[in-house]
Amino acid sequence: MNAPRSEPADHAPHVLVVDDDRRLRDLLSRFLGENGYRVTTAASAAEARAKSGSVVFDAMVLDVMMPGETGFEFLRRVRTSSTIPTLMLTARSDGRDRVEGLEIGADDYLTKPFEPRELLLRLGNILRRAAPAEPPAHAAADVIRFGAFTFRLDRGELRRDGETIRITEREREILSILGHRLGAEVPRDELAGSGGGANDRAVDVQMNRLRRKIELDPANPVFLQTVRGIGYRLVTD
Repeated sequence: MNAPRSEPADHAPHVLVVDDDRRLRDLLSRFLGENGYRVTTAASAAEARAKSGSVVFDAMVLDVMMPGETGFEFLRRVRTSSTIPTLMLTARSDGRDRVEGLEIGADDYLTKPFEPRELLLRLGNILRRAAPAEPPAHAAADVIRFGAFTFRLDRGELRRDGETIRITEREREILSILGHRLGAEVPRDELAGSGGGANDRAVDVQMNRLRRKIELDPANPVFLQTVRGIGYRLVTD
């Protein structure tokens, strides 16, 4: 007799799966549940919004092409108030969806059809990137200052004149890499990460989004400087 499947623990990461394909929702709900996640599903952006009003989710798996409000439109609204790690699903493989999603604030991309194990790995990666690093109890906060901004390496927290600036997990990861190598030239491939958008174009898109949040004139950056033919560097005052 097979042993009954154990339920995920109450402290397990809670994932919201948003897709209009019922079979795919059922598959992901079952597969993620078997691998230690709590899962809530939604068939549309409207249903996802309603469920998000009463539950704080740890991550979201979001389909791009849904009838009515698309995944892009839904994520754009979500990003006005939340940095929830988001893995987007697309049926197109030509890269257009990937670039648009990264511009909006998606953390990673997966093209349909996909192996459930790959989704599991990508989901785990974005959750690990989102988890705040715990500094040693004796260590002082490592703070970088540039212009009106401060960035805490221990918390991944960006502030301007004391006010927290919302950034995505990928933007936080990029700032952390640049911050730990302050003033040094960092190649694009070191900033790309391991997700589905790990390429030069994706890094450039994410850097442009960061510049719009940090630079007075994003076209002529003072702090997030391009190193031609290599990558980028972060320069303090």
